[in-house]
Amino acid sequence: MGIERIDTHEERTVKVLLDSSAMEMFMSKGLAQKGEYRLIKLDQSLQVRNVDDTSNSGGAIMYEVEVNMFHKGHVERV
Repeated sequence: MGIERIDTHEERTVKVLLDSSAMEMFMSKGLAQKGEYRLIKLDQSLQVRNVDDTSNSGGAIMYEVEVNMFHKGHVERV
């Protein structure tokens, strides 16, 4: 699977973990910073809960990024 920066169209192949019951898509802040993706601060942070309902050790989600995602001929802005 790959992602593409919106501003520069720079493409990067990434390893992903697929969760067919997930409601959203997530990228680590480290990957976003390493790839120099533009971090957009959320108006309200999103609390992350584990499957056992405990708070996730990674903390709240405070930013979003916009990228083009591509896989086997399919391209989608996410």
